[in-house]
Amino acid sequence: MKTKQSLTFKLGGQLEINRLGYGGMQLTGTGVFGDVADRENAKKVLQKAVEQGVNFIDTAEAYGPKTNEVLIADALYPYKKDVVIATKGGFERPGPGQWIANGTPAFIRENIEGSLKRLKVDTIDLWQLHRFDPKVPVEETLAPVVEAVKAGKIRYVGLSEVNITQIEQAEKILPIVSVQNLYNLGNRQWEEVVDYTAKRNMAFIPWYPLASGPDKLADKINKIAAKHGAVTSQIALAWLLKRSANILLIPGTKSLEHLKENMAAANIELSEEEFTELSK
Repeated sequence: MKTKQSLTFKLGGQLEINRLGYGGMQLTGTGVFGDVADRENAKKVLQKAVEQGVNFIDTAEAYGPKTNEVLIADALYPYKKDVVIATKGGFERPGPGQWIANGTPAFIRENIEGSLKRLKVDTIDLWQLHRFDPKVPVEETLAPVVEAVKAGKIRYVGLSEVNITQIEQAEKILPIVSVQNLYNLGNRQWEEVVDYTAKRNMAFIPWYPLASGPDKLADKINKIAAKHGAVTSQIALAWLLKRSANILLIPGTKSLEHLKENMAAANIELSEEEFTELSK
């Protein structure tokens, strides 16, 4: 008998997480800048996500900046037992749509201390370096992170938009449990990183998971979606769940309706044939 795919993953080998999580980036203003327009609705979406079994929420100091972390605490604090909040640091945000890597130790330290306060936690379950800063050696960037781990302020550390060489560089400094890179059905530039993290039992967290790719995929997806009584985005998520058991999904949305749709994707298990067909 075929075993059903696992819908949980142990982060750092310890924290059991439902593989369908929630990404907070959309709960901000235009260009991921400033607060979300309808704050009450945003709080409802976050509360509903947790109610429906989401126990992994991804945010960042840079979302807003700062406003997204505050919103998550306003909506969900005191946190339900087992809810893991992941955040990131290392980006300056001078204006809408502007992202500037800053890996200076002082900035990283400030990000960590600020995130602890805004999220109202004593320990950040997963802190991720948003980008390597080409102007600062990664040993310097990660020094305050090492200190924060020792002080019990950070439990686990992850990286974002990195290649294998960069993961190995960081691992010489401290243990890495997750990698968050751009990856979806239509954009698979990081295939080797997915396989590398799977082998190492690290989580791979695709950002922008709902992009279903070029039009040439549309017919295939529509056919498979029709068979499962599903919509395109659900098939894009189901493909990721099947792609590798270490993939954690963080689709974000401002809509309660879309949230329900995204959550239902966990119930769709693609057959080997369907998976292969979509992977071509």
